Amino acid sequence: MEKKPHFVRREFPPREVSSLSLGLLLAAVLILNALLYLYLNKFYVSSGRAETDPGLCPFGYFKLGAVKNCSPWLSCEAINREVRKLKCVGEGAVKKVFLSEWKENKVVLSQLTNSELKEDFLHGLKMLKALQSKHVVRLLGYCEQQFTILTEYHPLGSLRSLNETLHMPKYKGINTWHRRLMLAIDYVSIIRYLHSSPLGTLVMCDSNDLDKVLSQYLLTSDFHILVNDLDALPLVNRSAGRLVKCGHRELRGEFVAPEQHWPYEEVPFEDDLMPPYDEKTDIWKIPDVSNFFLGHVEGSDIVRLHLFDIHAACKKEDPAERPSAQEVLDTYKKVLTLLIREAAMPGAREML
Repeated sequence: MEKKPHFVRREFPPREVSSLSLGLLLAAVLILNALLYLYLNKFYVSSGRAETDPGLCPFGYFKLGAVKNCSPWLSCEAINREVRKLKCVGEGAVKKVFLSEWKENKVVLSQLTNSELKEDFLHGLKMLKALQSKHVVRLLGYCEQQFTILTEYHPLGSLRSLNETLHMPKYKGINTWHRRLMLAIDYVSIIRYLHSSPLGTLVMCDSNDLDKVLSQYLLTSDFHILVNDLDALPLVNRSAGRLVKCGHRELRGEFVAPEQHWPYEEVPFEDDLMPPYDEKTDIWKIPDVSNFFLGHVEGSDIVRLHLFDIHAACKKEDPAERPSAQEVLDTYKKVLTLLIREAAMPGAREML
């Protein structure tokens, strides 16, 4: 009779993670968190979004390019003598913009085109002078008598062309959810700065639709955002009972906040009867602007999911229930930190 082979079943002890392996894993997580902290600290403080910058010149002075020394803002005489117009690159309701040259540097010369809007032009100049910071385009000089302003040139232009720029082959590597979220953080940082500016709470009134918003900001060569057009920045002063109205015409559409709509259905619009409002109109618009920044790249929908709650809060009908720009900014930064950590060590939580 043939013998059947006898199989011996070997019992393996349950798999255990050694204390050494667990310690190494914990150490790796701690090192990652430390590196992440250093990276984000560098981003928040040194990326060009802070209000104060040790590289900025004293009030009334500027630095351009690789020059180390600060120069005084150019006067009427200096602008007329040293600045050469190259070509017109844009024109709006208030001013015409020329690409120009000063001492072999490309610069931007803005000149008033409608004398009826000179007060708006001068208001923009006043804001530009008072708000010089890393959030605002650099002022190089001005001439009030000739209604002329000279500012730094940024070749990537306004945010209107952001998507076209990021789809260029040379920038393909940075067309990511991470870079796009950082642009959204830049934008909210500027709104937060305007709401707590040295002059008080300022409202970004040139923002009645997305295209208008994008036209107010510049994209720098290192892919950060600067506010460029400050012609319409009214001041909210609650202690004095002063609120604002953006323009004298009726505003329509879903992009503007509900309180910016004419509230009396049966009555024709009259500017004198239009109720004023505060800076929370800027908060209402943040989700729509950020949605544009995030685009449709891999991972952008995950970012939108993480921002859903704060964006829902921004869209509250009652302005008093919307978060402050600082609260929105804090949430954006937390989401960035969380997503970077998860992207760096996606399996760390399961391993622990």
